[in-house]
Amino acid sequence: MTPVNPPHQNRTSPQQPVIPVLPEGVRMRLLHSVHGDPRAAAELMTLLTDRQAAGLDPLPIDPVDLAPALLRTLRAQIRALPDDTRLLLLLAAADQYPVATHAFLRAVAAARLDTRPLESAEAAGVAHAGPGGVVFRDAWTRIAAYESGSPADRRDVHRLLARVLHGEGETPRRSWHRGAGALGPSGRLAAELRGAAGKARGAGQLALARALSERAAALCPDPPERSRLVTRAAVDAWQAGEGDRARRLAADGTADDALSGLFALRAGNAAEAFDALLGAAAHRARPRRGNDSPETGGTARDPEVAVGSATHLLARATEAAVYTGDLRRCREAARTAGRLGIAPPGTLGALAAAFEGRYEDARDLLRAAAGRCGPGGDPTLLLHAGIAALMLGDHTRAATATLRAAASARTRGATAVMAQATEFRVYADFWTGRPRAGQAAATEALHQAYATGQDNGACHLQAALAMFAAITGDADACRERAAAARSYALARGLGLPAALAQWALAFLDLTDGRFAGAAARLRALAGFGPGHGHRAIRHLATPHYVEAAVRTDDTRIARGAHADYHRWATAVDSPDDLALSARCRALLAPGEEAVEHYRTALDLHAHGTRDFERARTELLFGGALRRLRHRAEARDRLRSALEAFDHFGAPHCAARARAELRALGAPAAPTHAVNPAATLTAQQLLVARMVAEGATNREIAARLALSPRTIDHHLRGVFTRLGIRSRIELVRLIADSEVP
Repeated sequence: MTPVNPPHQNRTSPQQPVIPVLPEGVRMRLLHSVHGDPRAAAELMTLLTDRQAAGLDPLPIDPVDLAPALLRTLRAQIRALPDDTRLLLLLAAADQYPVATHAFLRAVAAARLDTRPLESAEAAGVAHAGPGGVVFRDAWTRIAAYESGSPADRRDVHRLLARVLHGEGETPRRSWHRGAGALGPSGRLAAELRGAAGKARGAGQLALARALSERAAALCPDPPERSRLVTRAAVDAWQAGEGDRARRLAADGTADDALSGLFALRAGNAAEAFDALLGAAAHRARPRRGNDSPETGGTARDPEVAVGSATHLLARATEAAVYTGDLRRCREAARTAGRLGIAPPGTLGALAAAFEGRYEDARDLLRAAAGRCGPGGDPTLLLHAGIAALMLGDHTRAATATLRAAASARTRGATAVMAQATEFRVYADFWTGRPRAGQAAATEALHQAYATGQDNGACHLQAALAMFAAITGDADACRERAAAARSYALARGLGLPAALAQWALAFLDLTDGRFAGAAARLRALAGFGPGHGHRAIRHLATPHYVEAAVRTDDTRIARGAHADYHRWATAVDSPDDLALSARCRALLAPGEEAVEHYRTALDLHAHGTRDFERARTELLFGGALRRLRHRAEARDRLRSALEAFDHFGAPHCAARARAELRALGAPAAPTHAVNPAATLTAQQLLVARMVAEGATNREIAARLALSPRTIDHHLRGVFTRLGIRSRIELVRLIADSEVP
């Protein structure tokens, strides 16, 4: 990247700072930390250490460390304003930053201040009066207005704001201003702030709870208690999505295995996270005196409080085991729970039973866990209910549980859990005919995971996006996403995203007709150990492996894999899994014998929710019928499959259905059934619209500042995805679809 000279540096200096090329996660966190301001982002990039630029150390959290030069410039602009104007801006800024309290107008009335001096701020383009108070030009101007005030002036405006905050539910914010207006350490104020943080936490205001705990720590005269308050603030910061602040606070507090394990679970080595969380669970299960861990937020004098914390940590340890793919760890955690006299989470016991081949026991435990998906529950337990439902093949319940987990997390202010819920929601979106919607949700969750410092979750979402790209036929995006996911996953022992990315590549091979490549990838998936593969992904991919193996005349291992898959499908009695098992049996059966197995599969699909796999079953059935010369039924099955693939936006699968129909000598479904807006990429759709308007390739190239060769490449892609052969067909299709 080109070296950039920030404005505050001497341009004649012999050594100019070079902006580093940042990993995507660091870049997203950096933009988040500077409120999306490009000026602050450019300055901060030049100030990062090598470890920060690589994502190994947290980013700065104080404004003076984020963009000192920008802040100096803005402070000078604020200080050039009249004194009365600066006082009003300081009061408004204190009301909004770093905690929003919405008391500016009440404070102005209580102090009988004249608001006309705000006209000077408006003339300078700094801020203007709005219906609810003062509207600053941007976040950094607001910060500068606050930072430009003297310590004494800041204390005075905080005390004024505290006096007017006496409404119902305003106690935590009043305490915040009282603490911000304190002159020095105060045990009484620290205790008040700690209590206010508890109320904010209970109301789902975790960002406010973090600020209150952090301020309480600053005022606390007792070092051990101060350290505990900092650690509590670190937990609140993490759950509120402030990952960098959480890590910095944890370094200053009394971070134990629980907090270290939580950080590692979402942004470190999953195996290390499991060990830390399991050790913390064992430690928490022993009643002790004094302050309890930051996970409980209370005391451990009551043994039930400590046991509850241990159960929660066991659930987190289960998540770590799921991410690693080492399900033996689940068995270890289940033994630990038994030794401590704690009922293990349902998913933990189920995974341990499944690893040992006790499928019926695993089914019963999963059904109990999946049943705990009522609205308003704990987001972590709802997430586990969703995972259990996925393993049972109940995608409707999985979608419900994960949606409720995200909603509950949002209500509680637990931003960190919201992205995690989407990670597992996407599995339901894969096959139930919502690839485009699932892709959009996963992309949004990816940005959220990066911004909140959850790089492990982002890796999982990258792998999910690779699978969506495989389904929608975007080969380049699939390979790019899969490579990014596998590179990160293998470095941190994340078997789940590594396996999912490998499956995405295999599925891309399968839909493109590269059966040998697909079979090789899926065979390798079965052989990967913990940290590189995942037994659950291997199980889910079994129907695809059987399909690839049959196409390459290598069915010995496929028959064994299908036998285990059928045993699980029978145990959980999932219509979708039983349908896919019947499809596998059809693929492995000779001649006419396969027909009845296909019919059985479609009957079972009718009672399930995996609409995408139902369409693929119809495609395979139609091909088999064609080869058996059952032409009429083959045509009906293939056209049904083609219509479904066009609806789902899966052009590669649709192309296979069209190829089968051409081999049958039957016309494909009418091209107007294709939705260009859902099928084409944004660039392809733009080119298609210009072609429909009558523009030549050269004219389109000039308008888009691209080469005619690139336009020709895009146009060939448009033809392939839409299943057409000429510009005339494209013009008609665009017109019929009424694309806006």
